[in-house]
Amino acid sequence: MSGLVTGDAVVLGLQPARLPSRALAVLIDLVVVWAAYLLITLGLAVATASLDEAAETAVFIASFLLLLVGVPIAVETLSHGRSLGKLACGLRVVRDDGGPIRFRHALVRGAMGVVEILMTFGVVACVASLVSERGRRLGDVFAGTLVVRERIPAARVLAVPPPPPWLVGRFAGLDLSAVPEALWLEIRQYLTRARELDPAVGRRLAERLADELVARTGTPPPPGVPADAYLAGVVAERQARDSRRALAPGSGMTAPVAGMTAPVAGMTPPVSGMSTPPPVATGDRPQSPAAPAAPSTGFAPPA
Repeated sequence: MSGLVTGDAVVLGLQPARLPSRALAVLIDLVVVWAAYLLITLGLAVATASLDEAAETAVFIASFLLLLVGVPIAVETLSHGRSLGKLACGLRVVRDDGGPIRFRHALVRGAMGVVEILMTFGVVACVASLVSERGRRLGDVFAGTLVVRERIPAARVLAVPPPPPWLVGRFAGLDLSAVPEALWLEIRQYLTRARELDPAVGRRLAERLADELVARTGTPPPPGVPADAYLAGVVAERQARDSRRALAPGSGMTAPVAGMTAPVAGMTPPVSGMSTPPPVATGDRPQSPAAPAAPSTGFAPPA
């Protein structure tokens, strides 16, 4: 990424385009422009056949400047730095501060492009791009512009490694409501990249994240549990809670009070510790209600 800083001291994470993609974009633009130039030149040759040699030369020079210089400048100005070739390759010309280019930027790039690309067959532009740290040619240097990549491949999503089996379910009673999302994201990033870190650096980072997690939950990890295993166990517990919450039968309805079962409308909720009698079928003779059974205490009655 390019460390560009705006006037508001904001660092921009722009990825400069390298020489192969830029060369392909320029090649596409040149093929289109030269094809249009040849067709128009043939038409002008037929239309100016009756003119003298000086007039024909003036017409051809004007068409050359208009099509090979003026049209690219107009296209970059109107499209804010995206010509046909750059659009096909996912590139764009921006200012050094990351903003869209204007006419003066496109004019300087187009004028320098005649020398860099057309007159030297792109040799000067290639050498300048290879020497520049951000792959800029001379036109970009004088215009204060930069060609960046707009389409960046998405990063591969890595799964969080599971905790040790002996830690599964150990954090079921942990209060995770005070843990912010930023801390969860940082913990997930550490767990997915832990194998790529230096062991000493990874251990210090895990201990720091574990201390922050303990400060948010108010519960220290079990004795003898490493910091990385503790983080993996807590993340697994949160994922399990999210899964249960998403798969709950009434997840799309109003949530009942925690720990209570919502009663059915029109019915009296059963007394705690007593079983609800089955409903009487229509047409059956109602039976006398049986005496409620004493709640079981887990102990046998005395002999």
